[in-house]
Amino acid sequence: MKILIENNQNKIDVTQRTESIINSAIEKSLEYEAFKMDSEISVMLTDNNGIKKINNAFRNIDEPTDVLSFPMLDIVCGKLEGIAGDFDIDENLIMLGDIVVSLEMAEIQAKEYGHSLERELGFLVTHGVFHLLGYDHEDGGQESLMKEKQEEVLKSINLERI
Repeated sequence: MKILIENNQNKIDVTQRTESIINSAIEKSLEYEAFKMDSEISVMLTDNNGIKKINNAFRNIDEPTDVLSFPMLDIVCGKLEGIAGDFDIDENLIMLGDIVVSLEMAEIQAKEYGHSLERELGFLVTHGVFHLLGYDHEDGGQESLMKEKQEEVLKSINLERI
């Protein structure tokens, strides 16, 4: 597993702890789903203005959101449907996709929900990974399943709800 983290914002300090939360959330989400392919995920950290631009470009929505996911494989509910993806030629890793997180929105939501920025960041990254794995909370039946899986992962990395 290769995880690439890119910080494109300067409103919130990105520390080793921040990167550790991202890595743990991704690794534990894939482990929870028993997803064992040699793969790569990129995570871009941005602010509300940055995610608003991406949201507008790719979803035609002119407002910020907390997290966006861009899957590169055909996966449905954690099951690989097709292998026609983007391989890293040097490392034989398949690109699962990209996750974009607004740290600014994460901070706002953490205050709103009464928990830490660390917990919110873990939640958003985990949420992004489950989207890459083909879960869609817009589907009523998958919403509760997705939440349940996310909470189990967060509990395993000591970021459960208090």
